[in-house]
Amino acid sequence: MTLTNSLSPELENLLALARQIAANAYAPYSGFRVGAALKLTNGEVVTGTNVENISFGLTICAERSALVRAVAQFGSEVRVEAVAVANLNNAASPPCGACRQVLAEFILPNAPIVFPAADGVRTMPFEALMPLAFDMKLK
Repeated sequence: MTLTNSLSPELENLLALARQIAANAYAPYSGFRVGAALKLTNGEVVTGTNVENISFGLTICAERSALVRAVAQFGSEVRVEAVAVANLNNAASPPCGACRQVLAEFILPNAPIVFPAADGVRTMPFEALMPLAFDMKLK
């Protein structure tokens, strides 16, 4: 894990986009407003935000929202090369387990993940964040 005081310009831009899109979150129950920005291997950047539901189990997180948007926009061959997560609550918010598993289908193993942690902004490669993702792909 890396505690980050300075990010590359590309990751700083992704984080700024994640913060910006967090303002569009639909979070009337928790008030926890999260945004995610994904840099794709085709050079495009896609954003998403959390959308809550009164039945919390049906809530979709920002990371999955962005990933679903990326697949809808660019097709199932899309691959993610970097992720930034931000929230407007000044709280730690690494991607949850469900988001990590869904990202595992589409992300490069060494893709940097930038997210707020209790002690500042952290950057980790995806494979360190989700070392044992469920994988049924034939090798």
